[in-house]
Amino acid sequence: MSSKLETLQQDLQQQLGERIRASKLEIGELTIELAAQDYLPTCQLLRDTMQFEQLIDLCAVDYLNYANAPWSGRRYAVVLHLLSVARNVRLRVRAWCDDDDLPLLPSVNGVWSAANWYEREAFDLYGVVFEGHDDLRRILTDYGFIGHPFRKDFPVSGTVEMRYDPETRRVVYQPVTIEPREIVPRVVREEGYGGLQH
Repeated sequence: MSSKLETLQQDLQQQLGERIRASKLEIGELTIELAAQDYLPTCQLLRDTMQFEQLIDLCAVDYLNYANAPWSGRRYAVVLHLLSVARNVRLRVRAWCDDDDLPLLPSVNGVWSAANWYEREAFDLYGVVFEGHDDLRRILTDYGFIGHPFRKDFPVSGTVEMRYDPETRRVVYQPVTIEPREIVPRVVREEGYGGLQH
Protein backbone atom coordinates (compact mmCIF):
# COMPACT_ATOMS: atom_id res chain seq x y z
CA MET A 1 0.00 0.00 0.00
CA SER A 2 1.06 3.55 -0.64
CA SER A 3 2.83 5.16 2.30
CA LYS A 4 1.42 8.50 1.08
CA LEU A 5 -2.14 7.21 1.59
CA GLU A 6 -1.27 5.68 4.94
CA THR A 7 0.16 9.02 6.04
CA LEU A 8 -3.00 10.76 4.80
CA GLN A 9 -5.16 8.27 6.70
CA GLN A 10 -3.26 9.03 9.92
CA ASP A 11 -3.44 12.81 9.30
CA LEU A 12 -7.19 12.61 8.72
CA GLN A 13 -7.66 10.58 11.88
CA GLN A 14 -5.72 13.22 13.86
CA GLN A 15 -7.58 16.17 12.32
CA LEU A 16 -11.10 14.73 12.22
CA GLY A 17 -11.10 12.27 15.11
CA GLU A 18 -14.55 10.86 15.86
CA ARG A 19 -16.13 12.59 12.86
CA ILE A 20 -14.77 9.69 10.81
CA ARG A 21 -17.23 6.82 11.25
CA ALA A 22 -15.10 4.46 9.17
CA SER A 23 -11.85 4.64 7.23
CA LYS A 24 -10.86 2.11 4.60
CA LEU A 25 -7.66 1.81 2.59
CA GLU A 26 -8.18 -0.70 -0.23
CA ILE A 27 -6.80 -1.19 -3.73
CA GLY A 28 -4.82 2.02 -3.53
CA GLU A 29 -7.79 4.22 -2.55
CA LEU A 30 -8.70 5.83 0.76
CA THR A 31 -12.36 6.20 1.75
CA ILE A 32 -13.75 7.86 4.85
CA GLU A 33 -17.38 7.71 5.98
CA LEU A 34 -19.23 10.54 7.71
CA ALA A 35 -22.59 11.03 9.37
CA ALA A 36 -24.96 13.62 7.89
CA GLN A 37 -24.40 16.14 10.72
CA ASP A 38 -20.62 16.06 10.19
CA TYR A 39 -20.73 16.28 6.39
CA LEU A 40 -20.55 20.04 5.75
CA PRO A 41 -18.12 21.04 8.54
CA THR A 42 -15.82 18.16 7.61
CA CYS A 43 -15.85 19.17 3.94
CA GLN A 44 -14.91 22.73 4.91
CA LEU A 45 -12.08 21.40 7.05
CA LEU A 46 -10.89 19.11 4.23
CA ARG A 47 -10.69 22.09 1.90
CA ASP A 48 -9.22 24.66 4.30
CA THR A 49 -6.93 22.57 6.52
CA MET A 50 -6.19 19.38 4.60
CA GLN A 51 -5.70 21.14 1.21
CA PHE A 52 -8.35 19.28 -0.83
CA GLU A 53 -8.86 22.13 -3.25
CA GLN A 54 -10.81 20.29 -5.94
CA LEU A 55 -14.04 18.36 -6.02
CA ILE A 56 -13.64 15.89 -8.88
CA ASP A 57 -17.03 14.16 -8.63
CA LEU A 58 -20.14 13.93 -6.48
CA CYS A 59 -22.77 11.23 -6.89
CA ALA A 60 -25.57 9.55 -4.97
CA VAL A 61 -25.86 5.82 -4.33
CA ASP A 62 -29.00 3.79 -3.63
CA TYR A 63 -28.07 0.78 -1.49
CA LEU A 64 -31.47 -0.92 -1.74
CA ASN A 65 -30.66 -4.59 -2.49
CA TYR A 66 -26.96 -3.78 -2.71
CA ALA A 67 -24.99 -6.56 -4.44
CA ASN A 68 -28.30 -8.38 -5.09
CA ALA A 69 -28.85 -8.97 -1.38
CA PRO A 70 -30.91 -7.21 1.28
CA TRP A 71 -29.18 -4.19 2.80
CA SER A 72 -29.47 -3.50 6.52
CA GLY A 73 -28.06 0.04 6.81
CA ARG A 74 -29.13 3.43 5.52
CA ARG A 75 -30.40 3.40 1.95
CA TYR A 76 -28.88 6.57 0.44
CA ALA A 77 -25.36 7.92 0.52
CA VAL A 78 -23.55 10.73 -1.27
CA VAL A 79 -20.00 10.06 -2.42
CA LEU A 80 -17.41 12.76 -3.11
CA HIS A 81 -14.09 12.31 -4.88
CA LEU A 82 -11.62 14.97 -3.81
CA LEU A 83 -8.17 15.92 -5.08
CA SER A 84 -5.39 17.67 -3.23
CA VAL A 85 -3.01 19.08 -5.83
CA ALA A 86 -0.69 20.34 -3.07
CA ARG A 87 -0.40 16.88 -1.49
CA ASN A 88 -0.86 14.93 -4.76
CA VAL A 89 -3.48 12.59 -3.23
CA ARG A 90 -7.10 11.68 -3.77
CA LEU A 91 -9.77 10.98 -1.18
CA ARG A 92 -13.21 9.45 -1.35
CA VAL A 93 -15.78 10.72 1.17
CA ARG A 94 -19.09 8.92 1.75
CA ALA A 95 -21.86 10.54 3.80
CA TRP A 96 -25.05 8.73 4.74
CA CYS A 97 -28.48 10.37 4.61
CA ASP A 98 -30.34 9.91 7.90
CA ASP A 99 -33.88 9.55 6.49
CA ASP A 100 -34.61 6.99 3.75
CA ASP A 101 -37.99 8.60 2.98
CA LEU A 102 -36.48 12.07 2.50
CA PRO A 103 -32.72 11.79 1.88
CA LEU A 104 -31.22 15.11 2.96
CA LEU A 105 -27.70 16.50 3.26
CA PRO A 106 -26.33 20.04 3.38
CA SER A 107 -25.04 21.44 0.11
CA VAL A 108 -21.28 21.67 -0.38
CA ASN A 109 -21.73 24.09 -3.29
CA GLY A 110 -20.38 26.87 -1.06
CA VAL A 111 -17.26 24.80 -0.36
CA TRP A 112 -16.57 23.66 -3.93
CA SER A 113 -18.51 25.46 -6.67
CA ALA A 114 -18.09 22.39 -8.90
CA ALA A 115 -20.75 20.66 -6.73
CA ASN A 116 -23.55 22.74 -8.28
CA TRP A 117 -24.57 20.55 -11.20
CA TYR A 118 -23.51 17.31 -9.47
CA GLU A 119 -25.93 18.02 -6.62
CA ARG A 120 -28.69 18.88 -9.07
CA GLU A 121 -28.07 15.57 -10.84
CA ALA A 122 -28.18 13.60 -7.56
CA PHE A 123 -31.42 15.40 -6.67
CA ASP A 124 -32.97 14.71 -10.06
CA LEU A 125 -32.01 11.06 -10.41
CA TYR A 126 -32.04 9.88 -6.76
CA GLY A 127 -34.15 12.44 -4.90
CA VAL A 128 -31.40 13.52 -2.50
CA VAL A 129 -32.22 17.03 -1.27
CA PHE A 130 -29.23 19.32 -0.70
CA GLU A 131 -30.19 21.86 1.92
CA GLY A 132 -28.86 25.33 1.16
CA HIS A 133 -28.34 24.76 -2.58
CA ASP A 134 -29.16 28.00 -4.43
CA ASP A 135 -30.84 26.43 -7.47
CA LEU A 136 -31.89 22.84 -6.69
CA ARG A 137 -34.04 21.80 -9.64
CA ARG A 138 -34.08 19.00 -12.17
CA ILE A 139 -31.21 18.97 -14.64
CA LEU A 140 -31.64 15.82 -16.79
CA THR A 141 -35.31 14.83 -16.70
CA ASP A 142 -38.25 16.85 -17.98
CA TYR A 143 -39.89 19.52 -15.80
CA GLY A 144 -43.04 17.46 -15.34
CA PHE A 145 -41.23 14.20 -14.62
CA ILE A 146 -42.54 12.32 -11.59
CA GLY A 147 -40.15 10.28 -9.45
CA HIS A 148 -36.42 9.67 -9.51
CA PRO A 149 -35.33 7.22 -12.23
CA PHE A 150 -32.07 5.93 -10.70
CA ARG A 151 -33.73 4.67 -7.53
CA LYS A 152 -33.68 0.91 -7.53
CA ASP A 153 -37.44 0.67 -6.91
CA PHE A 154 -38.30 2.93 -9.88
CA PRO A 155 -40.07 0.87 -12.60
CA VAL A 156 -37.87 0.06 -15.59
CA SER A 157 -40.52 1.27 -18.04
CA GLY A 158 -41.25 4.42 -16.02
CA THR A 159 -44.69 5.64 -14.99
CA VAL A 160 -45.65 8.10 -17.72
CA GLU A 161 -44.71 8.68 -21.32
CA MET A 162 -44.55 11.90 -23.25
CA ARG A 163 -45.81 12.38 -26.79
CA TYR A 164 -46.77 15.17 -29.14
CA ASP A 165 -50.53 15.49 -29.60
CA PRO A 166 -51.30 16.97 -33.05
CA GLU A 167 -54.89 17.89 -32.03
CA THR A 168 -53.86 20.07 -29.10
CA ARG A 169 -50.55 20.95 -30.77
CA ARG A 170 -48.53 20.37 -27.62
CA VAL A 171 -46.65 17.74 -25.69
CA VAL A 172 -48.85 15.65 -23.37
CA TYR A 173 -48.18 13.09 -20.67
CA GLN A 174 -50.06 9.84 -20.41
CA PRO A 175 -49.70 6.58 -18.49
CA VAL A 176 -47.15 4.18 -19.94
CA THR A 177 -48.61 2.00 -22.69
CA ILE A 178 -45.70 -0.41 -22.98
CA GLU A 179 -46.85 -3.93 -22.30
CA PRO A 180 -44.60 -6.03 -20.06
CA ARG A 181 -42.70 -8.69 -21.97
CA GLU A 182 -40.44 -11.59 -21.23
CA ILE A 183 -36.82 -10.48 -21.28
CA VAL A 184 -35.17 -13.76 -20.28
CA PRO A 185 -33.62 -15.33 -23.41
CA ARG A 186 -35.40 -18.43 -24.71
CA VAL A 187 -32.21 -20.44 -24.42
CA VAL A 188 -32.42 -19.89 -20.65
CA ARG A 189 -36.19 -20.18 -20.07
CA GLU A 190 -36.98 -23.08 -22.44
CA GLU A 191 -35.35 -26.43 -21.82
CA GLY A 192 -33.99 -27.96 -24.99
CA TYR A 193 -34.21 -24.75 -27.06
CA GLY A 194 -31.88 -24.96 -30.05
CA GLY A 195 -31.00 -28.55 -29.28
CA LEU A 196 -29.22 -27.59 -26.03
CA GLN A 197 -29.62 -29.66 -22.89
CA HIS A 198 -29.61 -28.03 -19.44
